[in-house]
Amino acid sequence: MDNRPVGIFDSGLGGLTAVREFKKLLPHENIIYFGDTGRMPYGVRPAGEIRIIAAQNIDFVASQGAKAMIAACGTISSTADDLLLQSPTPVCGVLKPGVAELCAGGQDVVGVIATATSIRSGAYERQIAALCPGKSVVAVSCPKFVTLIESGRYDKNDGDVQAAMTEYLTPMKTAGVGALLLGCTHYGLIGEAISDFFDGRVQLIGAADAAARETARYLAENGLEGSSEGEDKFYTSGSVEEFERLGRLFLGRDITGMVEYLPPFPL
Repeated sequence: MDNRPVGIFDSGLGGLTAVREFKKLLPHENIIYFGDTGRMPYGVRPAGEIRIIAAQNIDFVASQGAKAMIAACGTISSTADDLLLQSPTPVCGVLKPGVAELCAGGQDVVGVIATATSIRSGAYERQIAALCPGKSVVAVSCPKFVTLIESGRYDKNDGDVQAAMTEYLTPMKTAGVGALLLGCTHYGLIGEAISDFFDGRVQLIGAADAAARETARYLAENGLEGSSEGEDKFYTSGSVEEFERLGRLFLGRDITGMVEYLPPFPL
């Protein structure tokens, strides 16, 4: 048994969906979470900045004694995968586990939604082509989704949510997408609205959930599972109060008093 914490980091609160899934699988694990809300969104930043940010996040979470980490950010996973692989502390991104689950289905046409930087990188298409060549891929960036979700608006009946769905997902519906990878960790919260847009006919795969499952398998296979009370500690580079308020939505539980402010790292 190994009671060192598992580290999870993201640009903001979306990575808390990975925390939620991971704790369902391994409730006795201690978690260190860093949400870089003071510098979000990552998805509109140039690749060079993303690589600097990725290195800073890895170094900080590793400094907290993490035995393994989840880079719960599609932008980092698609732009700085080599940095994740070079880390002395094992880091699981969300791109590869998500694509692996996407490719496990039998659908001929698949979709990916992610941030603009992730889609521009072409990393998802390359990984899909490597694992399941022959599938047709429709990849779309959905910048309005994160803004809506971070403001607590993700109900399928919200007019702005419906408008964003129509704007971004209509090409996928037209193309007959049968499975859709939610390549940004925020998108899990808007999953019901996405499913409703596709009339419940599309399989949704959360990249954050896939990364949590992959990390849980890694710990089990290497004898690194914990046996503690499963304590969680959260850091944010933005407003602690806002993190606590929205964190309740993402985690489904109160985290008041569990969040510490961490000044944003300089670029």
